Parts: sequence; structure tokens; C-alpha cells
Amino acid sequence: MAFDAGFTAAILKELADAAVGARIEKIFQPSKESVLLVLRGGENGRETKKLLIDAGTANPRMGFVSDVPENPKVPPMLCMLLRKHLNGGRIAAIRQLGFERAAAVEIEVRDEMGYLGTKTIYAEIMGKFSNLIFCDGADRILAAVHTQDLSAGTKRPVLPGLTYAPPSPQEGKRSPLSETEEGFAAVLDEGIASGQATAKLLVARYAGLSPLVAREIAFRAGAEYPSDDRRRMLTAAFFDVIGRIREGRFTPCLIRQPDGTPIEYAFLPIAQYGNAASAEEVGSFSGLIETFFAERSHSERLRQRASDLLKLLSAAEARLTKKLALQESDLAACADKEADKRRGDLLTANLWQLKKGMTEAVVPDYEAEGCPNVAVPLDARLTPAQNAQRYYKKYNKQKSAESHLREQIAIGRAELSYLETVSDSLNRAETEADLSEIRRELYESGYASRMKGYSAGRLPAPKPLTFVTSGGWKVLCGKNNSQNDWVTHRLAGKGDLWFHVKGMPGSHVVLLCDGAEPDAVDFTEAATIAATYSRAPAGQRVEVDYTRVKNLKKPPAAKPGFVTFS
Repeated sequence: MAFDAGFTAAILKELADAAVGARIEKIFQPSKESVLLVLRGGENGRETKKLLIDAGTANPRMGFVSDVPENPKVPPMLCMLLRKHLNGGRIAAIRQLGFERAAAVEIEVRDEMGYLGTKTIYAEIMGKFSNLIFCDGADRILAAVHTQDLSAGTKRPVLPGLTYAPPSPQEGKRSPLSETEEGFAAVLDEGIASGQATAKLLVARYAGLSPLVAREIAFRAGAEYPSDDRRRMLTAAFFDVIGRIREGRFTPCLIRQPDGTPIEYAFLPIAQYGNAASAEEVGSFSGLIETFFAERSHSERLRQRASDLLKLLSAAEARLTKKLALQESDLAACADKEADKRRGDLLTANLWQLKKGMTEAVVPDYEAEGCPNVAVPLDARLTPAQNAQRYYKKYNKQKSAESHLREQIAIGRAELSYLETVSDSLNRAETEADLSEIRRELYESGYASRMKGYSAGRLPAPKPLTFVTSGGWKVLCGKNNSQNDWVTHRLAGKGDLWFHVKGMPGSHVVLLCDGAEPDAVDFTEAATIAATYSRAPAGQRVEVDYTRVKNLKKPPAAKPGFVTFS
């Protein structure tokens, strides 16, 4: 993620424009590592703003938020201290510390005697080294989210009573804001001589540049590695990005994967991902940050809630795969059964010339052309007739085992195919309700013993996805096997059209047309929905089956979501 010095400059400009002059009405501490200031007024009007400063190691950030996080019933000590000193104060300034991921929020307050003074909140948004430090007018530390003493081996102790010192400049790196064309040319000469990639070179030589922004500079210049023929393009791309920061020309940009998951954000348009991701401009940097972390937190919560299902499915799939491999190995061993029957026949036809104690019988094969002699191994402890019976028993055992193994392999493959459909549904689950439906489905499919502590409560009716085609036809799409059954067997009529991706797990899609014949465009749009909500690789052409719902049948005792059709 690119909460680098450039992004810090962008969001601080936005915060300063809206918050300077605003009055602090309330102070909350939603978590141990975050503080929320409720502001009123400012240069842009009388509206209320909520400024969140989060110094946690997981999602460090600062910006305006629309939703107020849930607060603890008893305010922590830091919250009480901030309320004592800052309630009623006004934001005097919000500035960046050099070109670092650190900011100073200066607040004008009056002390007990009525004298005007200044307190400062230093917000250091530095990943796992993030911190929030509260200081008085002389920059003496009053409190901090993360304290550090000399015993921890740090060069910059953070303790109440000590004077605040800003983060030290990174050794060996220069500020890109003060760079000249001559200095940048020297850096390129160094990169050309060492053969270092452009992005790594820029990150190693300039403070405050994230890998994302460094890669974007290299991409715009078309120079994965610095070279003399790309020197002019690299210089232009580098100083264009730096010029944006110097002049305050920022663009909030959010990058999403094809499935909509946010993966990056930046203070300038990002083009390096091409068709592999989409870049969209957001209205504000605070909105960008809130959207990114809200969606990512939602996805993270879903992953945590689904961890037991993922574990159950992976264990079941591994168990079935191993079992199938053993069964198929045993089935391959049964391929020799006809040879055993043939040996028994040969021994039976030649009993008159065999004697007990022989280890091998060389007998003519009357059914083969030319009646060649064939060697048949014998057990010397058995009579010739008993040896023949031994081969017949072996044949019958393999024949019975083959039939049983084929049946068990078919059952195992069907079970594995079903688990693949559940895994596909789990990968596309978007809400807690989706997880609850999948959990109930597995419970009813015989996996109750592996779901510790689960109780089958009453669930609301499934809510499948709904679309409308260009021709105005309604389309229903199930998100899991339970919804697939609901859509196909409960909501669809016999004359409606049913779609499903061919030969792989996917959603049941029903075009509600009641026997009518929609246009080709409507057919294509319904088929596209079926391909999209399936395991088919994104962007590839895939085949989609379709038929009238009246042609579908669900076999007795079939797994959820399974149908046959003609």
C-alpha cells in the first residue's frame, strides 16, 4: 500500500483545507491505538468533521471518516488526557514533517488561567513503526500510544517527559523534493553501472517514495532498467511526479482487482497494471482511505469467519483425493484378472498331465493360433486342481473388487465435485448471510460431525442476485448451492430458461421469460452472468449450457445444486 510521503502530503493538504480553524467538540478513543476528533466549523463551513488518527500496526492511517467506530464504555487514560487538554481547542495548523510519513496537528487551547497556548499531536504513519504522540507547547511528550525506552535499543526514545524528536532521515537517501536534474542524472548513472532495476533504484535512493510510485515512474518512462536511451523519459517521468507533490496537484486513485477487491491506492493516476486491474478516481483522499480500509476490513472479517469452512473443505478434499488415488491404484491392479482366469482354464484343460509338487506348468494354449506352449506358475504345496481353483478365486475376487471400486470411485468423484462447488461458492461469498447458508448446506450434507459447536437455527429465505437484461427480462443468479436449488426449483417456472457454465462449478442462472423467446442479446447477457459467476478464468471464452427449466431433473438424494438435464 502506498501511504508514502507523497500520499501523506496529499491527505494533509485536504485535512488542512477543511479542518484549520475548526473547534474540537468531542474526543474518542475507539481502540488502543486510534483517536477520533470530532470537529465543528473550519474554513469550509459549519459542518461537523470526524478526524481519525490510527497508529495501529494493521491499518495505520489518518483522515476524515463518515462512520463513528464503536467506543469503549470506559474511556482509556489517553482519551481522558486528551479531553482534559484539548476539548474546546481549535486546529491551528496541520503540516507535514519534512518529506516523511509524519504529521503535526497543532491545536490552540487555553490553560487553567485563560492564557492561550499550543498543544501538538504528532501522527507518524509508518507501518509497524506507527505512533501517536501528544506534546505540550514546548514539545515535551505528555503521552504516546507506543512508548519506547533506551533498553529496547532504539535511537529515538519516546517517553513522557522527554522532548519530542521527529523521525530521523533515512540513511543514504535524499529528499526528492529538493532533487535537481544534475543530481538525478548522477543517480541514473549509478543505476546504469550497477544494472539495478529502475523501481528498486528510486526506492533505494529517495526518501518517501513507495514501490508503487517508483514502479509507476518506471512504467511511464518505459524503462524497467535505467539506460542512456531512456534517460530523458525517466527524467521527465520522475520530475512530473515530484512536480505534482511540490505544486499540490493530487488525484485520489483507488486500484481494484477484476473482482472488485481494492489492492492499492495512490495520490496520482496509476496505469502500470493495464488490464490486470482497474484504477478509479475517488472524490477525496479521506473517502479513498475509508473505502479502501472498510472494504479490506470487510473482506478480512469474512475470511476470518470462513476459516473453519476453509479448513473443513481443504481437509475433506485432501482426504478424498488421497482415497481416490488409492482406489484407482487398486483398480489398475484388477486389470490382470482375465489373465488369471485364462491360467485357471489352461490348468483345468491339462490336469491329466500335471502332478503335485510342480512349480511351473508348461501347457499348450489350444485357443491361441498355433497352440503355443504357455508357462503357468504353480504352488508346489497344492494339487493341480487346487492351483486352478486358486486362479479362479483370484479372478472372482478381482472381478468383485473391480465392480465395487468403480462404484466407490464414482461416489468419491461426485463428492469431490460437490466440494469443489462449495469451495467456489465460498470464494464468492460477500456477506455473513452467504456464509451462514454455506455452513447450513454442509451441515445438512453430512458434515455436521466436523462442524464443532454448530447449531442449525432457522435461516431467512435465500436472496439470490437479480439482474435485468437490455430487453427488460429479469435474471436470477444463485450464489451457492442452496440458492441454486432455490432459484431453479422454487422461483423458476417450467418455461423459463436455465443457464450454467459447461463442465465446471458455477451458479444456476435463470432468465424469467415464461416460455417466450428473448432476443439473442438477452441470451448472451444471461450466459455472461453464468460465466462470470463460475470458476471459469476471468476474461476467457467459455461454453455455457442452457435449456428450459422443464428439462431439468434432480435425482433422489442428490447433493444441493445438482441437476441433470436433456
